[in-house]
Amino acid sequence: MRRAAVTACATVAGVVLLLSFKPHHNAPPAVTAPPSGGGSSAGAPAGASGQRSGTYTGSVIDTQYGPVQVEATLKGGRLTAVKAVRTPSENSRDKAIAKDAVPRLTQEALHAQNAQIDAVSGATYTSDGYIRSLQSALDQAHG
Repeated sequence: MRRAAVTACATVAGVVLLLSFKPHHNAPPAVTAPPSGGGSSAGAPAGASGQRSGTYTGSVIDTQYGPVQVEATLKGGRLTAVKAVRTPSENSRDKAIAKDAVPRLTQEALHAQNAQIDAVSGATYTSDGYIRSLQSALDQAHG
């Protein structure tokens, strides 16, 4: 009986330790435009350094709970703002989930300087739509 209790405690401790690990994220380089200067109607032309500035609207991503669309603003090749243009809003629960998830996703995107961010727990579909729309906007910035 004692051996079973020790084994159970050790298993629980091991699981807690595994769940406490956080993945290591390398800081990605700033988003830059290709030097060829192929323009996008939504953004400003590349500066002397070849870095993009402007606001780029991502694709509308249809999710199970409604459409998601974001706008990304870049200045000198750096992501300076992300605005959710459309989020699921069919009912009060959809609105509450988006209200909680979008600021977290925005903060994480600005920190990461790209669309390679983690989904918000409890808002998987909204997170997926946000990430895909953001990637679409950043792809436009690359021209």
